[in-house]
Amino acid sequence: MSAPQPGVPLVAQSIVPPRAAAEAESSATTSSAAPSDSTPQHMHRSSSHSTHSGETLADRDAVDLEKGDKGGKDSQPADGKEGGKAQEDEKAAPSKGAPQQEEDPFLVTLKGRESLNPHTWKVWYRWSITALAGVLVLNATFASSAPSNLIASIITEFGVSQEVGVLLISIFVAGYCLGPLLWGPLSERYGRRLIFVIVWLPYMGFQIGCALAPNIGALIVFRFLGGCFASAPLTVSGGVIADLWDADRRGDALAIFALMPFAGPALAPIVSGFMQVTGTAWYWIFWVLLAFAGLCGILFFFLLPETYVPYILHLEAKRLRKETGDNRWHAPLDAPVTGGLKGTLERTIFKPFVMLGQEPMLAVITLYMSLVYGVVYLLFEAIPIVFEGRHGLNPGESGLIFLALLTGGVVGVAGYVFYFNRKYMAMHRALRPKMVPPEERLKPLLYAGPLFAMSFFWFGWTGAYSSISIWSPILSIVVLGAGVLYVFLTGFNYMIDCYLVNAASALSVNTVMYDRLGIQGACSLLGGLAILFVPVPWVLIKYGKRIRGWSKNALVLD
Repeated sequence: MSAPQPGVPLVAQSIVPPRAAAEAESSATTSSAAPSDSTPQHMHRSSSHSTHSGETLADRDAVDLEKGDKGGKDSQPADGKEGGKAQEDEKAAPSKGAPQQEEDPFLVTLKGRESLNPHTWKVWYRWSITALAGVLVLNATFASSAPSNLIASIITEFGVSQEVGVLLISIFVAGYCLGPLLWGPLSERYGRRLIFVIVWLPYMGFQIGCALAPNIGALIVFRFLGGCFASAPLTVSGGVIADLWDADRRGDALAIFALMPFAGPALAPIVSGFMQVTGTAWYWIFWVLLAFAGLCGILFFFLLPETYVPYILHLEAKRLRKETGDNRWHAPLDAPVTGGLKGTLERTIFKPFVMLGQEPMLAVITLYMSLVYGVVYLLFEAIPIVFEGRHGLNPGESGLIFLALLTGGVVGVAGYVFYFNRKYMAMHRALRPKMVPPEERLKPLLYAGPLFAMSFFWFGWTGAYSSISIWSPILSIVVLGAGVLYVFLTGFNYMIDCYLVNAASALSVNTVMYDRLGIQGACSLLGGLAILFVPVPWVLIKYGKRIRGWSKNALVLD
């Protein structure tokens, strides 16, 4: 039997062992695996038991395999006492006549198959997958705001009001609320890759429907459906990154990934703005979206492997059954689903709502992220009003202002990678094998939260006057962009560290506020709301451990 190549996922290799080799492998696995390793919980990332450090076993193994410290200090408790006590208990068990748990020799686990664990794949390969996951999110968020600067042409074409025209943006974002209820839980049952394959062709089809829509009703419906399917990358790509990286390196990967949820909305108005200036028909923006989606589809179909460990083990068990003819081979994910339809709904559609009801800290962080995400889309109304109405820019030039938002995000990523995450990594290595409290992930928000709130007042009360330099509101958008980045980044990191799943749902808000309240009033309202959230990281840093102690879902309890 040809052994799997280290650093390359099994799904990319051709391995066809004979029956005897498979049986030998199972025998070796049986003799080397500990009894506790045979339980299904050992392999399921979202429900696995914790090590002494509070990390999942996959996280700890990944650190050891990447750095070559097999049996080194990272594999022992820091004080050396817990490990010694465990060994003494283990030796004493047979003398007490305690019954030994029999191991299932046909249960497929990572024991002896470490190359299947994405944490052991080559670093450059994991970065390539991370970049591809980010591009898929960029595609989805680009589509959300793509028609923003063509709304005037659409209103003229179909003879509808301004509010109906703006609905084309908000209805797409509303689809982000429905889609994650399906795609996230389904990806934990059927793997990440299969979800992308299922959603991508319909998503491309809805772009064709928008381009050929005969009336505004059809256009709105196709936009909503497109948002539902576009939400899959927003939900599943975060899971891909959690699959690939351990806690030590996840911060850098998520820092770059966190740019994508608002890099797309920041870039799309530039394209539609210049299409409006050049007199290009509005429906061409949807053909552009189709071409972009088609390119992304080709990339992920040929380059994106499966990264979810439980589903990888399911595929391995399926391969062994086929090649050996022995149907006893099985993986933890093959266990029968209990609870019938009610149990299935509780694990899928109802799961986010149940968690929000049970987890106060999750509810607060999600609400904060929802406000921030809504702010990004409110800018599609605010920027044209300020820079076209007050400073005389055309739609193309106004679209370029969104680069300030992206610039702020890039500055935020640089600050996180080179300062905040380096401090976190140093703490992580110093505390091994113990867990770094998830609240440490919130430290950047202590600085970013007040700046985020301040940027609203800065933008509203300088952008409203043409006598004030145009660079003042532009700089305020840079600060706003950095604030948005840190809220997303700290929220993603905190939830992954606490729950080992990415369960955030995007919420939408109506974007006609600026016409009703004026520039100063609307920005002051949002600034006031942002101020209300400034104490959140302080409270969670001080009381987070106690709050997590009440949790029914958090898997990391120090």
